[in-house]
Formats: sequence, structure tokens, C-alpha cells
Amino acid sequence: MMDIGFIHRREYDLGDDRSEPVVAAESPGRVHYLGDHGEPKAGFFLSSAIDRYVRVAVSARKDNSLRFYAADLGERKRTTLINLKYKREDRWANYIKVAIYIFAQLGYPAKGLNFTVSGNIPQHIGLASSSAIEAAAVMALRGFYKAAISDRELLKRLAVSKVLFFGKEVSPVDYYIMFAAKKDQFLVMDEASTEVKRVKSPLAKYRLLVMDSRVPKMGVEDELRQRQEDIKRGLELLSSKRQGATFRDFAAMDLMESMGNLPEEIRRRSLHIVQEIRRVNDAADTLKRADFSYFSKIISQSHESLRDLYEVSCPEVDWLVKRAQELDGVLASRMTGQGFGGCTYTFIREDVVKEYRKRLEDYERIFGFRPVIHEMKLASGCRLIAKRPEEEP
Repeated sequence: MMDIGFIHRREYDLGDDRSEPVVAAESPGRVHYLGDHGEPKAGFFLSSAIDRYVRVAVSARKDNSLRFYAADLGERKRTTLINLKYKREDRWANYIKVAIYIFAQLGYPAKGLNFTVSGNIPQHIGLASSSAIEAAAVMALRGFYKAAISDRELLKRLAVSKVLFFGKEVSPVDYYIMFAAKKDQFLVMDEASTEVKRVKSPLAKYRLLVMDSRVPKMGVEDELRQRQEDIKRGLELLSSKRQGATFRDFAAMDLMESMGNLPEEIRRRSLHIVQEIRRVNDAADTLKRADFSYFSKIISQSHESLRDLYEVSCPEVDWLVKRAQELDGVLASRMTGQGFGGCTYTFIREDVVKEYRKRLEDYERIFGFRPVIHEMKLASGCRLIAKRPEEEP
């Protein structure tokens, strides 16, 4: 990636003037390996950060303008603190505005500010590139203001501010993953408690490939909204509307008999949620024990559940997963993200990557889409990469 500090100084004509400090931070993208279609506000995830990042730089201005520069796009946006609100045409700049709003609410002097953003997280394929902009921006501003605010408080405020700006409910899961991540570690993320547990990866001999199927998405939001309505109704029927009940209350039970009384579609959705909770716990245990065979089985079962019970896969993605699973040397493969297209991830040995790529020629011939492979590693989380001079050792 380009030097964000150099780009920022060149864009805003700061040159080598060190009296105008530039503070910069970076945040990784993330992959959900399990749990990405769970109970709203009570999800349970097996995830990691990935070595693809967004970087945000900030410096002070002498006027009251807020300026934004997207180096990769060559785009510029501007506003003022008085007009700090969501504007559809500002697209990527809206995510930085969320961070500015937090520190304005905290009482930090928000006069004129310059921002530059750059990154290499593949966009629009479910790797949380927009959340990474927000996380990098709040990290950069905390460093810029030298603000005494904890990670937990900062992330709580980020989730609240996102709702205010975009006018819809958001999950804080991505933010917690991005702040908690460590190199070569999986994270078990509990959305209800915001607790994160780390599991050291035993998969040093495997590479992580994220495959963009390139399948166009249409009507995804409506489909996902209907599934959330289904699982909400399923929980109501299972719990007899008991206040505060979640699917976790049923995860340790054998629900096949009681779920038989639910309408068929609601039963399938609910069964997926309950079984996925178990799979997250089981997968974390298998990783701790380096039980590769059982881990592989869990991931396969999860994809089958997303295909048959939750019904968010598609023929193209199923083909990619099946062809990967057929290769000796592939540990696990599954769809990830919203579904109805999008991505798969695959843990694969180095010596069979060439054969895996070769099989993709058949995919393009059969379905007409040219897939894109992104090779990634489990990575560390958010960090400052340029501090104020007085903070440097």
C-alpha cells in the first residue's frame, strides 16, 4: 500500500512542515468463517481479521472546512461541522463523518480537518471495507486528539453514531473484531456480550483463499429481511414469547421434536441458527485441539445448512465449494457473507493451490463469470501507524 502520510501531505500541500502533524491509523478487513447468518443482536461468530487494510490520515486545517480525499479513487468531498450529516452522494466520506461526530459529541475541538483514505480491502464482497474505514478513522482521531477514551467506549459510541447517521440498525461485531484481532488468531465473537475470545490458529500449513464468485446480486436485502422475520417468529414460537429468550437457550437441547410443530420454513431457519451456535463452539474446540478432521466436517455442515436450511447460497457458490472439497489438500471450504452470490473461503495446502486454480477454468466455462481469488492471512487489528511527534519515543 502507498504511504498514507506522504499522500496526505501532498494532497493538502503540507510539505515537510512538521508543525502540522499528520496522524494515521489502519484497520483490517475481516472474514466470518461461521455464524454470519445468526440471530440479530445475539450472534455468535468464528472470525478473523485479514491482511487487507484501510488507512486513514488526519491533520488540522486553518479554516472550519472538513475535507476528504480518497486516494485510490481520486475523489474529493467536503463539508463543515454544522453540515455534518449523511449525504448519499458523499458515499465513502460518510463513514469518516461518523467518526468526526463521535469526537464532536465528546467535546473535542472539531474545527477544520483534512482526511485521506486509502486501502486494499476488496469492496462489496462482504469483507467489511466500510466498517474498516470507520474503525481506522476513530483510531486516527483518538490519536490526533490524544483522547482518553477506552476501546470499548469508543466502539460503543461508534455503533450508536452509525445508527444516527445511516438511520438503520447496525451490528458492532465488525468493530470489535477489528480492534481485538491478533496475528494468526481466530476470534470467537459474542455479539450479545461483546466478549471476544482468541484461539491461536493451528493452520500454519494451510493458506486462506477468498474467492469472489462474481455472481451479480439482486434483491438480497429483501431476502435477508424475510429470513430475519422467520427466525424472529421461530424464537417467539419456541419460547412462548418469554422475555429475553434467545436461540442460545435452546442450543444445548435436542430440538428436532419440538421444532416439528413449527411451520416448515420457519423450522428450517430456526434449526440453522441453533445448530450454527453449536458449530461455533465446536469449531473453537477443534482448533484448540488441532483436530483438523472434525474442523473440516463442521465447516462442511455449516455450508450445507446455509444451502438447505437457511437457503442463502446459490448454484455457482455451491459449485465452488464442492469442487474445492473434492481436492485432497483442501481442509475446509464454505460460503461467507450475505450469500446469493458473493464469496467462498478455502483453507488449502500450498501444493494444491495450482490445481485449485486450474479447476476454476471450468467455473467460468459453465457459469460465465470469471472468479477472482484473494490470498490472505489472519492478521492483527487496528493500530496507529503515524502519531503526533511529541508521542514518538
